[in-house]
Amino acid sequence: MEINKLAPNASAGSESGGNEEQNPRRVRADAQRSTDALLQAALEVFGTSGVDAPVREIAQRAGVGVGTLYRRFPQRSDLVIAVFRHEVDACAEAAPMLAAEYAPGEAVAQWMLRYVDFIAAKRGLAAALHSGDPAFAILPAYFQQRLEPALRSLLDAAAAAGDMRADIAPYDLLRAVANLSTTTQEGGPEHARRMLALLVDGLRYGARPVTGSSKV
Repeated sequence: MEINKLAPNASAGSESGGNEEQNPRRVRADAQRSTDALLQAALEVFGTSGVDAPVREIAQRAGVGVGTLYRRFPQRSDLVIAVFRHEVDACAEAAPMLAAEYAPGEAVAQWMLRYVDFIAAKRGLAAALHSGDPAFAILPAYFQQRLEPALRSLLDAAAAAGDMRADIAPYDLLRAVANLSTTTQEGGPEHARRMLALLVDGLRYGARPVTGSSKV
């Protein structure tokens, strides 16, 4: 309703030609920037203060009003879910970009580093995700649906190139890295990355290039 009050009237839009179409696009772009800022701010605040942190702190960090936050995310669970999905999407969408930039085996290694960063970011959401709140029940399936295919595509390319073994299940690898990151929390992110490097070396053991249609 507030947007309608600020928008130009119909006659002004018809006189200005393309403005009638351009203004809605600008409003949508502004709204998306506000949403992105809120998601990033919430991720940072959840990581330091937990998911019960005051929403005012999140709004201030995002540079928007509290009213804007509540219009985008009426319930706290809405914000938690949006942050989680946003981070999962970013991690999944990194796969094709890394595949285009690196050799197959290195693309897997780089994606796994990106995944370690995702786990570190998710740590602030852990209490909410394991709270038993039915609002979060959809998130494990979303995690698998987005990340397993992303990793599968990278692993298949690496196996075909002979950079990594062909018998690696994406889900097993995702779980292994998550467990590795959890058990190395005291050592910090750098320790987790060193342990990941050892794991990636293990994925290369016994690798052979795929010839024809069969995998060795």
